[in-house]
Amino acid sequence: MGECGSCSTGAGPFSEGKDLVEFVYNAHGGAIKDQPIPDAGLKTKCRGCGEPFTLETFVGKCPKCGGVHAVSPPRCNDPANIQFAGVGYKLPE
Repeated sequence: MGECGSCSTGAGPFSEGKDLVEFVYNAHGGAIKDQPIPDAGLKTKCRGCGEPFTLETFVGKCPKCGGVHAVSPPRCNDPANIQFAGVGYKLPE
């Protein structure tokens, strides 16, 4: 299996929580985070406030509370793989 050039930090596409969010956000120089998830995204509930929403890109925010969620491309076929960065987490500006 080939290695992702962004995996040198120890985090990878199978990380959890904040580690996965930051991995996907930074992967391939940030090129993946805003790409659309196939099949119009993944329906989920915010892990911060419980609001239902669709994660449309690999890194996205809850429209109600701004909670940051992400899923890695190899695991984007199942909403159970969506990870939450944690209450109060903010993406870099």
